[in-house]
Amino acid sequence: MESDYGLPRDLSHLQHARSLYKPQLPPCLEGTTVRVEFGDATTALDMSGASAISQSFPHTYGQPLAHFLRATSNVPDAQIITKHPAIRVGLVFCGRQSPGGHNVVWGLHEALKIHNSKNTLLGFLGGSEGLFAQRTLKITDDVLATYKNQGGFDLLGRTKDQIRTQEQVNAAMTACKALKLDGLVIVGGVTSNTDAAHLAESFSQAKCSTKVVGVPVTLNGDLKNQFVEANVGFDTVCKVDSQLISNLCTDALSAEKYYYFVRLMGQKASHLALECTLQSHPNMVILGEEVVASKLTIFDITKQICDAVQARAEKEKYHGVILLPEGLIENIPEVNALLQEIHRFLRQGISKDKIPSQLSPWASALFQFLPPFIREELLLYPASDDSAQLSQIETDKLLAVLVEAEMTKRLKEGTYKGKKFTAICHFLGYQARGSLPSKFDCDYAYVLGHICYHILAAGLNGYMATVTNLKDSLNKWRCGAAPITAMMAVKDYGRASGSMTIGKPVVHSATVDLRGKVYEVLRQNAKKFLMEDVYRNPGPLQFDGPGADSRTFSLHIQDLDYMGRIKELNAYLEKVRSIVKPGCSQDILRAALSVMSSAADVLSVMSSPSNGTI
Repeated sequence: MESDYGLPRDLSHLQHARSLYKPQLPPCLEGTTVRVEFGDATTALDMSGASAISQSFPHTYGQPLAHFLRATSNVPDAQIITKHPAIRVGLVFCGRQSPGGHNVVWGLHEALKIHNSKNTLLGFLGGSEGLFAQRTLKITDDVLATYKNQGGFDLLGRTKDQIRTQEQVNAAMTACKALKLDGLVIVGGVTSNTDAAHLAESFSQAKCSTKVVGVPVTLNGDLKNQFVEANVGFDTVCKVDSQLISNLCTDALSAEKYYYFVRLMGQKASHLALECTLQSHPNMVILGEEVVASKLTIFDITKQICDAVQARAEKEKYHGVILLPEGLIENIPEVNALLQEIHRFLRQGISKDKIPSQLSPWASALFQFLPPFIREELLLYPASDDSAQLSQIETDKLLAVLVEAEMTKRLKEGTYKGKKFTAICHFLGYQARGSLPSKFDCDYAYVLGHICYHILAAGLNGYMATVTNLKDSLNKWRCGAAPITAMMAVKDYGRASGSMTIGKPVVHSATVDLRGKVYEVLRQNAKKFLMEDVYRNPGPLQFDGPGADSRTFSLHIQDLDYMGRIKELNAYLEKVRSIVKPGCSQDILRAALSVMSSAADVLSVMSSPSNGTI
């Protein structure tokens, strides 16, 4: 064992109190019997890319949904697993640090012990590189003692988070075979679970007996689809950031002379910025998805903020708080095009100091217009997923500089008659992801860990652990598993002849739905937030008492529980079959044909690739 990992820690009184909290299990996971009901075969989220996905995953595409049931459930065709031979399971942190990750380890360890005391759980040290090098730590009660309900990923650590090249896949397979692993659990976000799907397919093709399971853990909140309602860590990060934002709101209202520009994490999706806005009620938020939809330029955004500042000044308000997602810079059309040129030159090995002279005329003009600090940051080498180094690009500072210049110009021209504009910038990037996890994230992660064992006991490969109906009390959560291929879309790099999509199948990264209920709540309140200073302070993270059981606004507002609705649909179909049997009346048969024909026509149109339903 490497000395940096898994050592007992000196806990504070609060940390110690949290380590004693024991998450509960939904009824379907209690006991020593695994009871699983298999649903229908799944299809791809992106129907236009279904053919490409099925060709890329011939062994793991189209697998059925799995629902884990309580022992007393009256489901005749459910599979009951009572024999639990000893198994060896490996777990690796492949995503960025996200509060609650340690409880996935704890939940899986507990499930392994409950079902067979001879089971073994090995944690890979240092992320995927530790997997390739076969560096492991045996997980025991003593090892876990000071990591239960704690933040960060420091029990096992992480490094580069990809299992992508054939060499890396081979190294992972070699490690699993050498360690005689029956299961490999990959903890992470969109990219990590995409890698898990490819790894599962490769293992199946090579007849490697190790089953691969994914767990949705990412503070970005973008691993959302019909099967995954929330990501471990998102609840905590939103609550921690919202308190910090609300503190700034109170300070702004007290001093009455500063505008705070606050940049939040979240990569390309703006879920974190949206949720924090609903929790703390800052004056303004600019979502990357809005910028894309309206094709807003950097000048449009600057004008939008300046007009808001001026409108507030007319009410004698010279302060405010503005939230910005870190991915905003990539959503601005002209800046994104500039980044693409820069990244192309960097991949060609051209040095940073020579790139400005090789830019196209329009890109060069934009580059020279931008402040020197932004130029340096745009020249950073792209991340492993080909995106810009978003956490390093100070979009908040850029917009503050541009808004200040425009407000000064308006002041000189006499079109603005208020006080001098003063901005203060903040980046809430790393303050929250090492936080003690919220009660929700402690419970959710622990339950997902238990589900990982149930997936392996059922012999499933290429599945993600899922829980739906999360907005309800824990005893009503629905636990199951969905094939990762059912969450995939084809990353579009262009179109070939006809409608064939050219690209690589990946787990679909969900952005803010501008037609969804959560965004609608924001739009309904946007004017009030902007002008009336209705700042809301949710307070610090609560572990007990009032607020401890709160969930994100997004989870409550969204109309989810997909797995529950699938079961409800199947119940209706069974009822139709039980009524419309040979020998039923002509009237019943005609009514059934009419209704089913209409339903089939509507659903055919909605599910056609050209309809763009993803």
